[in-house]
Amino acid sequence: MSSPYRIFGVEMSPYSVKVRSYFRYKGIPHQWIVRSLETQPEFQKYAKLPIVPLVVTPGGEGIQDSTPILERFEAERPEPSIHPSDPISAFISALLEEFGDEWGNKWMFHYRWAREVDQLSAAGRIARAMMPGASEEQHVALSAQVRERMVNRVWFVGSNAETAPQIEESFRETIALLDVHLATRPYLFGRRPAFGDFGLFGQIYEAWTDPTPGALIEGSAQHVLDWVQRMLWPRVEGEFEPWQSLEPTLLTLLERQVGRLFLPWTVANAAAIAAGREEFRVDLDGKSWTQKPQKYHAKSLAALRAKYAGLRDRAAVDRVLDRSRCLAGLRG
Repeated sequence: MSSPYRIFGVEMSPYSVKVRSYFRYKGIPHQWIVRSLETQPEFQKYAKLPIVPLVVTPGGEGIQDSTPILERFEAERPEPSIHPSDPISAFISALLEEFGDEWGNKWMFHYRWAREVDQLSAAGRIARAMMPGASEEQHVALSAQVRERMVNRVWFVGSNAETAPQIEESFRETIALLDVHLATRPYLFGRRPAFGDFGLFGQIYEAWTDPTPGALIEGSAQHVLDWVQRMLWPRVEGEFEPWQSLEPTLLTLLERQVGRLFLPWTVANAAAIAAGREEFRVDLDGKSWTQKPQKYHAKSLAALRAKYAGLRDRAAVDRVLDRSRCLAGLRG
């Protein structure tokens, strides 16, 4: 019997729990290894980048970046599939996976480091994971270091005095829309998890573990909370639904959050990278957004556009994308 895969991750990393959830769903034997000071030497043997998650194969290959990890293993182990057979649902699922990874991370990171109560909670948990055997004095010192470092990095996700209200409004509206959608189904696309579930789950799960956004979820979005807990150990409970039955509640989320906010932002970010600008400004649903551009987001948009360009018959998909204001951003 071959050795299981190893996932080096952190419980407070949305991309780590995303990959762990996927491995659990697919029934792939694996070990969950917390990246800490103790496991760092082993992590460095296989990691090309200092980021989690890192999947180490039984053959000793290190794989990073959550979306390519899922895509690789899905190609190798196609059942149970995370891709609906309906071409509209399949592409919308991929779009929501991207939305969760790139825009949802703004919610999670902003809330985690915007207020003292969340800062103290997060910094303390991160410090304990990094040094589980630390003394109380060491723990307090490390927590303070983590807090200072991370609070000073909120610019990375575009969080600043101008954008903070927009990020929080986006989160509140998203969980409200998702709560309505998930009231009649266990997963985003029916009775089994799809690609989009895994991308959104990681960010919203992490938000739930923090005091401020966790209270918002528990106080106003019980169906979202049920879904988050279900996604920790997802399973097949039936089939995917056709797009026609998903559209009444999912199209609003696409239009309000993906079409009006996420795609205009990611297109502007890519344009800023291409032009070599140090900062960019874009109008998002009538409100100004300013931040430093990020190279990875431009790369990620290019990959999403390639998926769109590779669709065999785009007519039906285009009708949905056009109605939700997503089409222009995907055509480039």
